[in-house]
Amino acid sequence: VVFATYAGIYFWFPKMTGRMMDERLGKWHFWTTFIGFHGTFLVQHWLGNEGMPRRYADYLPSDGFTFLNSFSTIFAFVLGASTLPFIWNVFKSYRYGEVVTVDDPWGYGNSLEWATSCPPPRHNFTELPRIRSERPAFELHYPHMVERMKAEAHVGPGHGGKHASTVLEKERHEPLTVGDEGDPGTDTGR
Repeated sequence: VVFATYAGIYFWFPKMTGRMMDERLGKWHFWTTFIGFHGTFLVQHWLGNEGMPRRYADYLPSDGFTFLNSFSTIFAFVLGASTLPFIWNVFKSYRYGEVVTVDDPWGYGNSLEWATSCPPPRHNFTELPRIRSERPAFELHYPHMVERMKAEAHVGPGHGGKHASTVLEKERHEPLTVGDEGDPGTDTGR
């Protein structure tokens, strides 16, 4: 959940603010969070497998949990400190980040929110957009690809160039024959 939340913030930050986040700080944030998270919770998993009971204030040195427990604690501090590059990145990028000059800074948005400017105006669209498919922003940004995709959706030369759905409709409406010889599911009265 933590990584998904951070990913969502990094993804939507340009759309919300009109500025890109610093990629270098983003990589620092990711790797310190990744190392801190796994250094904390993977070690706790190992300790649990070794039989360490939960919710004890302290453990005896003879239990053998002290070293790994201290190791996990150090990485918990690393995990906590990993939020500092993120907070600095948000502050710095909001004030001084690279200004987004295109509607879709990532280049592969399919839905309507990526067809407006970054950040979008309060009313989103000056006029109601015309929706012709489930991927309106893609069609807006890549009109040359639309015809190619329509051409590739055809079945091919064996069906006379008919669209796949046309061929399937024809096959579906052909009469079904029941009781043909050799059909194991029919009763021939023999």
